Amino acid sequence: MRAEGYVTMLDPFQELFGGRMGGLLFIPALCGEVFWSAAILAALGATVGVIIDIDTNTSIIASACIALFYTLFGGLYSVAYTDVIQLFCIFIGLWLCIPFCMINESVGTLTYPTNDWVGSLEPKYIGQYIDFGLLLILGGIPWQVYFQRVLSCKTAFKAQLLSYVAAFGCIIMAIPAMIMGAVAKATRWNETAFTGPLPLDKEHTSLVLPMVLQYLTPGFVSFVGLGAVSAAVMSSSDSSILSAASMFARNVYKLIFRQNVIWVMRVAILFVGAMATAMALTVKSIYGLWYLSSDLVFVILFPQLVCVVYIKHHCNTYGSLGAYIIGLLLRGLGGEDIIGLPAVIRYPFYNEEDGQLFPFRTLAMLTSLASILSISSLTRWLFESGTVPARFDVFHCVVNIPEDIMKVQEPHEGEMTVLNAGGLVKSYQTEMNGRVNPALNLHPEEDVEGFQVKPSAAIGADPLSPFGGGPLSTTAAQPPPPPLGDRGDALSSEDTTKL
Repeated sequence: MRAEGYVTMLDPFQELFGGRMGGLLFIPALCGEVFWSAAILAALGATVGVIIDIDTNTSIIASACIALFYTLFGGLYSVAYTDVIQLFCIFIGLWLCIPFCMINESVGTLTYPTNDWVGSLEPKYIGQYIDFGLLLILGGIPWQVYFQRVLSCKTAFKAQLLSYVAAFGCIIMAIPAMIMGAVAKATRWNETAFTGPLPLDKEHTSLVLPMVLQYLTPGFVSFVGLGAVSAAVMSSSDSSILSAASMFARNVYKLIFRQNVIWVMRVAILFVGAMATAMALTVKSIYGLWYLSSDLVFVILFPQLVCVVYIKHHCNTYGSLGAYIIGLLLRGLGGEDIIGLPAVIRYPFYNEEDGQLFPFRTLAMLTSLASILSISSLTRWLFESGTVPARFDVFHCVVNIPEDIMKVQEPHEGEMTVLNAGGLVKSYQTEMNGRVNPALNLHPEEDVEGFQVKPSAAIGADPLSPFGGGPLSTTAAQPPPPPLGDRGDALSSEDTTKL
């Protein structure tokens, strides 16, 4: 996707399926970002509430306002620079707390099996664990919050490198929290100042990280740990809010080259932040919000992303829309306790106490993937064979394709090749379906047909950097003006040759 020059995750969807279908696919992407932001804001609220004993709702609202403020005025630059600082705060802050936790007198041995922090899994829950595992892994791919970083890289190689480094970084950053979980399991909580129920109930087991910081470390260390958790939340919430707003500004609000798109994006940032804050105040289950954020993304967006990236020649808008509806129905009819949605379809192994034990989310995802391919193949055969007249191709994606939207590979109107000091540069006046990313800068071995895309530095045209000049500027480079003669008129080709 970096090599193709896309700017947002929805660009390939709109290129293949059209603008309206791309706008429809924005809905599950938006829901994912909102639930994700709500989950981490709720986590911060719970942490602050335990450590400094203030109202959870107050801390959620304050955190959301801070993240909204610098995201609103700084765009991707402020998010990127603050994230670097926040990553160091997370890593140093949590590791600083580890020794104090482990040497506390109330903590027993951490070795297994003396301290059974691994737990056990009953056979009847295997399907449910597989379902959630695939949801959290594969459902974590189609996220604009990830693609906005990858697609802002200078080259496709750097985008790949960033992804692999981030994968190892995630593992390293998770180690302190895992150690604290093992410490919490080995702690004799009746020997601490903790006054809650013993053994810990579900409400308190989700708060073990702030509880470890509060009851097993000195006061100054717990505040350092609180700062680390706060940095982690800010690092994620600002990126998530910005990614949802940028998708709306670029892929839903179509007038991308107008100056007021920046104000549209600012309004979208406020709207997404407000929705995430309201969700964090309403739903108290942090883990529930965590997996709910990937739910629709996994069922609807993941199969469509696989198709548009790897098998785009075998799918069309009819297949995309059909798969969207089928996947949404199968997932919605399976029910969801967190939002009070009853289970209409009772899949195998269902019971009233545990709910759905069958991996129905994975089933809905696979059905959605199969629907894209089957419906696309069926509609292509119906139209191309003449069984259905071409005039009924209402999406104009099989046979009834207007000439003015047909894609061509060679430079055409609105696209010209100019000679620059560094070699040939392809300069775009217009975009087609949001395809061209002027920030693309390929290495010579990565160049396509010897061309490179010329970056633009226009002010205020970049939805990901509201004050312009950012790496993701979407304003197209304008062709150079013709040289002028002594009378101020454009030189002829003969005069140009003489020059």
